[in-house]
Amino acid sequence: MENKYKIIVSYIQDLSVEISSPETLLTIRNTIPEYKMKVDINSKPLKRRMVEVVTMLTYENPNKKKERGIFQIKYATAIEILDLKINKAELEKIILCDLQIKIYPELEQKFLTILKNSGLPDLRFEKKIDFEKLYNEKLN
Repeated sequence: MENKYKIIVSYIQDLSVEISSPETLLTIRNTIPEYKMKVDINSKPLKRRMVEVVTMLTYENPNKKKERGIFQIKYATAIEILDLKINKAELEKIILCDLQIKIYPELEQKFLTILKNSGLPDLRFEKKIDFEKLYNEKLN
């Protein structure tokens, strides 16, 4: 997949940190092992063979009964498609897999820094997202 695309720009497009009270923060700190990372990827074509890819990470507690916080980051990346003969399947793999593998370490680090500065200083993301596996599961 070398030289099929290049990253033009990446930035935090939208950010949401919701902690409603001190009690909520204390509950979040106590229930952080229950929190799960969800990833959602959307793309839209731009002009001049460019595509905007928005990777949204949502870190939340699926247990709705407890007081909880909501943490979400939308990370936008504009890429230019360099390969004029690229087909739809190749483009999909670039957007959902190759690009994600490339940008994720920086995205995760930015998100983690924001969450730590929001009152969760000891937070670590234990599980890494396997974009290759997610992409292959989507195909089957």
